[in-house]
Amino acid sequence: MREESVLNLGSALTHAGVLKRLKSLAPLLGGLLALLLGAVLLQLSGANPLQAYGVMLAGAFGGGRQLTETLLRATPLLIIGLGMTIAFRCRVWNIGAEGQYYIGALCGSVVALALPDLGPGLLIPLMFMAGILGGVIWSGIAGLLHLQRGVNLIICTLMLNYIGILLVQYAARVPLQQPDGFLPESAQFSANAQIPTLLGTRLHWGVLLAFGLVGVVYILLWQTPLGLQLRAVGSRLSVARCAGINTSRSILIALMISGGLAGLAGIIEVSYTYTRLKGDISDNFGFGGILVALLGQRQPVGVVVAALLFSALMVGAQSLNVVLQIPASVAQVIQAIVVLFVLAGQAIAQRESL
Repeated sequence: MREESVLNLGSALTHAGVLKRLKSLAPLLGGLLALLLGAVLLQLSGANPLQAYGVMLAGAFGGGRQLTETLLRATPLLIIGLGMTIAFRCRVWNIGAEGQYYIGALCGSVVALALPDLGPGLLIPLMFMAGILGGVIWSGIAGLLHLQRGVNLIICTLMLNYIGILLVQYAARVPLQQPDGFLPESAQFSANAQIPTLLGTRLHWGVLLAFGLVGVVYILLWQTPLGLQLRAVGSRLSVARCAGINTSRSILIALMISGGLAGLAGIIEVSYTYTRLKGDISDNFGFGGILVALLGQRQPVGVVVAALLFSALMVGAQSLNVVLQIPASVAQVIQAIVVLFVLAGQAIAQRESL
């Protein structure tokens, strides 16, 4: 009887181990299933799925130029995704990264246009600080409305996106518009206000800053008292309050840090890619950064992988359209399916039982 109990226990433990391994593979299986479904869509579009996926892979990682483009696209996604990681760890649902990105770009651009002759060693840090401040203020507005007036945070941050975008479009068309210009854009930034590149490549110092922030965010969340407080609030609000943590303060801090990083991403992108403020300065980086944080499972290293994956999908989708003349909408659907199925796999993996 005793031997039978031991065998049953061993069988149960083995079964539990198998289930655990299957759960850990759920995101990968979700991604593979998404690729299979994408292959069906490509076949229906008249393309060879294997050839199409080869074009996507080569377009994102097929050479130095392709890899550079992938890294450049990943930079704003990574910065915003790290900010969203901090917010989501505190269960602060900041959906306003796009607006914070735009406002940060606006504030940094004002500094760049006002001080064009200042040396780059001073001007660029000032631009970055202004961009961060713009994102902090814009996210702080939503935080105060939520904490003091009870406004739903998701709705508030989402609506502020549109206000921020429209403010930038107005600024680029009226007060900051290039003199004697007709397009909704400011004058070009001086050379001092443009982020320098690295060793003659198209990569710029903002790329290094983005990857450096990975370690900063990890230390903040797991090696500091503030990070412990943020994670405690995100784990269980009532317990955090009983422990004496000022939950309102923690929520506001998490929201403002995430907004500040989104603003930083905005001015970096404008300073390098556009070299002037325009009405359209984003490829949905704010919303993409939210997905990157979720794909990365709110882990800094995971966010790096997710940002590179998301960027590769974006660059590869463009290659499909250029090389094989596949409609851009098909490539975008494949990109969305991959993200959706991987997120679904993660949700399954996090459940207590299959």
